[in-house]
Amino acid sequence: MNSKILSKLRDIVGKDNFLDAEEDKLVYSYDGTPLLAHKPEAIVMPAGIDEIAAIMKLANEENFGVVPRGSGTGLSGGSVPTENSIVVLMNRWNRILEIDSDNLTAWVEPGVVTSKLHREVEKLGLFYPPDPGSQDICTIGGNVAENAGGLRGLKYGVTKNYVMGIEMISPQGEVIRNGGKNVKDVAGYNVRDLIVGSEGTLGIFTKMLLKLIPKPEASKTLLALYDRLGDAAETVSEIISNHIIPCTVEFLDNTTIKCVEQFTHIGLPETAKALLLLEVDGYREVVAREAELVSRICRKHHASAVKMATSEKEALDLKTARRSAFSALARVKPTTILEDATIPRSNLVILVEKIEAISKKYNLQIGNFGHAGDGNLHPTCLTDERDNDEIKRVEKAFNEIYDETLKLGGTITGEHGVGLAKKGFLEKMIEIPTLDMMRKIKCALDPNNVLNPGKIISLAPKCEGKLQIS
Repeated sequence: MNSKILSKLRDIVGKDNFLDAEEDKLVYSYDGTPLLAHKPEAIVMPAGIDEIAAIMKLANEENFGVVPRGSGTGLSGGSVPTENSIVVLMNRWNRILEIDSDNLTAWVEPGVVTSKLHREVEKLGLFYPPDPGSQDICTIGGNVAENAGGLRGLKYGVTKNYVMGIEMISPQGEVIRNGGKNVKDVAGYNVRDLIVGSEGTLGIFTKMLLKLIPKPEASKTLLALYDRLGDAAETVSEIISNHIIPCTVEFLDNTTIKCVEQFTHIGLPETAKALLLLEVDGYREVVAREAELVSRICRKHHASAVKMATSEKEALDLKTARRSAFSALARVKPTTILEDATIPRSNLVILVEKIEAISKKYNLQIGNFGHAGDGNLHPTCLTDERDNDEIKRVEKAFNEIYDETLKLGGTITGEHGVGLAKKGFLEKMIEIPTLDMMRKIKCALDPNNVLNPGKIISLAPKCEGKLQIS
């Protein structure tokens, strides 16, 4: 990118909001995804929608890429810069603009940290359910871009279920607004649902309207320990088949239990083969009854111990320990590769056992944890990127894990997105006509391929102003 373009960008945002020193480029060259990094040409911090629009118009005129970024916690390379691109940093857009208790909504800017929104709405007796594991760091804009899930996804759904409206800047620099506070609204195409989960490839969010619900009256948290992985998975299947929908059903295998205990020191038994962290919430009388039923099902499936949290602090400690699984595993070896495989719940036992067998086959240390109630597992390989031989085995192992996932009717990502990391897997999963439609949507909305280029799907070079399908 030549100096004239950089100078124009500096003029748009002001010199105090423009970075192009090598150390700054290094900081913004990667996100939470291992093995992926590329330095941007510059980092800009726009202060208003007019500045973002001007950046996008300049990108189209001068043919450079624009990569939106919040906190950079993504796990699929979605905010990793690509060649000849700049980073647009949105984490300063961090205001909660309105909490409307009458309509159960909140207008927020994209840089609002998720846990901050939780705290603010709960002060008013309201509830925003999506709760990604990185909720104390990640931003709402990133959650919407990736359609993030979380521990409460089984009962309450994921981010897309709570987005009622969006304001954004299009790839061509236009201000787009869609949705609102109406509970019912079917006027025109549902642009909002197309944008949610588009991983920053179709627009840069400037504010979002989120749905809130009343805060549950009560909750109970349970911990169940198992001597066999299959027993834990079978417990989950029976809980669901009994038409009990807990708020949370989380799974940790032995490798993860050990790492979490050594990290948090909350008293988890390191000999347990697996554990389930379960939470039921709602009206007090219903919570008490469901907690007892869940406990009974756990014991029926050979849980060696079932413990019910006796205080809010104890319940919070258990949930915090689960949220720390990734951090705890990451302390073991220099490189931590966390993946995101999701299958129908009925096939959970099969995939858990397949992952265990694959880790042994390739002599790898793979910790497994995740949202068992959703069928969403996070096999996490503890490795060292400097060991080329081991990294090759890691690649083969994850190829097999995803092949098995697809055979079981699953998907390559339940909440982390495709980004750069999973483009190859996506082409295995989705048939050509569907990929063709995705490419056409991207081409129609971003004909010059300037917004977060290279993410999700590969596009062939332009020909006569249109992208050719490879």
